[in-house]
Order: sequence, then C-alpha cells, then structure tokens
Amino acid sequence: MRSKIITVSKLSKKTKTNNQKAAKTRRQRGYQWEDTLVKRFNSASNWKAFRLGSPSIALPDVLAVNTENSTIFTIEAKSGTSTSLPVPFDQIERCLEWVKTFDIYKKRQVLLAFKFLSKKRLGVGKYESRELREFYKIWDETLDITDCVCTYEGKIYAKIDGSRKELNLQECNMPFKTKQRK
Repeated sequence: MRSKIITVSKLSKKTKTNNQKAAKTRRQRGYQWEDTLVKRFNSASNWKAFRLGSPSIALPDVLAVNTENSTIFTIEAKSGTSTSLPVPFDQIERCLEWVKTFDIYKKRQVLLAFKFLSKKRLGVGKYESRELREFYKIWDETLDITDCVCTYEGKIYAKIDGSRKELNLQECNMPFKTKQRK
C-alpha cells in the first residue's frame, strides 16, 4: 500500500514539473516575440517602442509610437507552435482603451502580432518542421470586441458561443523587415 502512494506522489510531482516547464517555455516565447518587436520598431526610422510589462497589470504587450507621423500602435503579441493562436477579448479591449487615451496621435491602432514558429507541435515533445510565418492584423474598432483566433494561414476568426465567424482584418504594413505573409 505504501509503495502505491509513493508512486502516485512521484507521478503527480513529475506531471507538475512538466507543466511548469511548459508554462515557462510559453512565457519565454512570448517575451522573446515582444522583445523582437520592440527591437524591430526601434531599428526603424522615427519609431520608438516599449515592452510594457507582465500581463497581470492590464497593459498591452508593446507600445510603439512615431511622433513624426503622429502614429501610435498598441500591440498584443502572440507566438506559438500550434496551428492557431488565440487572443482573449479582454486583451483587445485593454489595447483599445490605451489607443483611445492617446488622442493626440492622428493614427491610433491596435495591432495583433502573430508569430507561428518554424516547428509545429504534434504532441508532448514531438514537432515537425514548417515555414515560420508572421501576421500583423489591425483590429477594426467598428467590430464588437470578442475572443478571436488567428490560423497558420493568416485567417482571423471571432469565437462566439463555441462557433467561429471569419473576420476580415486588414494586414498592417510594418516599418521594418518581417517574415510577413500577404
């Protein structure tokens, strides 16, 4: 009886450790993508970008401004190895609140920046190679704010009550070199 309890305890400890490692890997990917976006904007002429902090403090992932062109972007960045990347409605809502606050800028947009890594996750620790893809979608402020998802093909869908409805979000031309697909 005692050995069974020890075995169960060891298994749950191992599972917890694996889940913690997976969560840490996801956070690192997210941070690296945000950091890459900041560096790309800062290398572009007349742009300044900042990573605003952790998701727990209700800020966009990245803030990018070009005072010469009177432009501000709040950016929600998603990166991963799956075939779709979700964006919860509250993250879009928070980005919209920020661009509305900076009404001094003539062009104020919320960007959803997606990076599909060059490996596709098939299962636990199993991957296959694929093309790295990036998409930069401009959120349409006339739409109702909803959970949405971007597919590896670059299509955006609203997720409403378990069903998907395609959204026609405009692709943003970035002021730097990208792996963007059009």
